[in-house]
Amino acid sequence: MRFGRRAFVVAGGALILAPGRVRATPAEVAAAIKEVTAGAEPKPGRVKLDIPVMVENGNAVGVTVGVEQAEPRCTDLYLFAEGNPLPRVLHARFGPAAGRTQLATRMRLATSQTVIALARLEDGTFWTDSVDLIVTLAACLE
Repeated sequence: MRFGRRAFVVAGGALILAPGRVRATPAEVAAAIKEVTAGAEPKPGRVKLDIPVMVENGNAVGVTVGVEQAEPRCTDLYLFAEGNPLPRVLHARFGPAAGRTQLATRMRLATSQTVIALARLEDGTFWTDSVDLIVTLAACLE
């Protein structure tokens, strides 16, 4: 019998929660990044991920991602969270008139984990930055 993400089973008057998958594995995140990069190896640098290292509540974590302004320009930014049920958190595309390549948002984090920012430049190269953070009150587990 296969259970979905949220499945309830009543057995002998007791309610049993059969949880679905609650977090991605590092291998799944690596596969998702490899899918985005088409196998190209991302290099460290050029992209800056700004997120707190200690997060009190994972329900709304502020994050800023930016790319150094230089040629070639950045066309896409991605965020991946290794401990979330769906590791590919964000994909933002920047057109030629976008100007400065920077975004600020909030994200939910299921648990302490590594968050990875990935930038695709116009010349097809990929650049990355990551932060290992601790979440004291988890989100995404419902």
